[in-house]
Amino acid sequence: MMAEAHGNQRICMALIPLNYSPPSGARELYNNSPQLAECNLRDDQGNRVTQTGRGQQANKDRGSADRLPVRFISSAPTLRQCPRPEGPEIAFAGRSNAGKSSVLNRITGSRSTAKVGKTPGRTRLLNFFAVEGGGRLVDLPGYGYAKAAKTAQHDWQASVNDYLSNRDALQGLVLVSDIRHPGQRFDMELLEWADASELPLLVLLNKADKLGRNAQAKALKAAKRLTETMPLVEVVLFSATSGLGNDTVVAWLREHLEGGG
Repeated sequence: MMAEAHGNQRICMALIPLNYSPPSGARELYNNSPQLAECNLRDDQGNRVTQTGRGQQANKDRGSADRLPVRFISSAPTLRQCPRPEGPEIAFAGRSNAGKSSVLNRITGSRSTAKVGKTPGRTRLLNFFAVEGGGRLVDLPGYGYAKAAKTAQHDWQASVNDYLSNRDALQGLVLVSDIRHPGQRFDMELLEWADASELPLLVLLNKADKLGRNAQAKALKAAKRLTETMPLVEVVLFSATSGLGNDTVVAWLREHLEGGG
């Protein structure tokens, strides 16, 4: 699934096969629960957006320790069309029903950073945001929306793989995962890739508000156990609804953006 290392330890990210299953025992480390009925996800409708439009709009909330103010720069369907690198970038990845858009809105302190809707899988572009104080956040297309055409899934994932493998400005990853559905194929593949590439990765066990405290603690312990051999991987409980874990995530982002990884 992954090619040989090249350059500065970065591994080529290969397309995740549709029949991928997590390593034996990975799911058993967690307390699974019924499948998610509805999801929140960013909607860019596949349209190319330039800086002339949304790019001039800035968030009103600035300077607070519990948020990371950003402004939209542009979107791109492929790596070749991405904006020129300027400083470190941290990418947000996750399955199309993990709540990535709501997470971005919570972290940035603005409901308009990422559009949230009931239809998953509509983020089809690499979306770039300039962070106040330096660096960028990159919202990657979600993976795994079953109703999307296979050719569309392939194209979206190809752009993600190309970005992850070849974007020199990439200094870290945030993996948004639904705490109730651990060990998903994309999550496991991305964890293994980041570890092999020696790239810092922060796992957000999102939607923690859906579980009681005992179940939260159990899920966190299981996730840490699963990643205990990965020194650059950290795991935190998170809730885009309640704000649980938000300060920790913002601090991690600031550290890696300011330190350049």
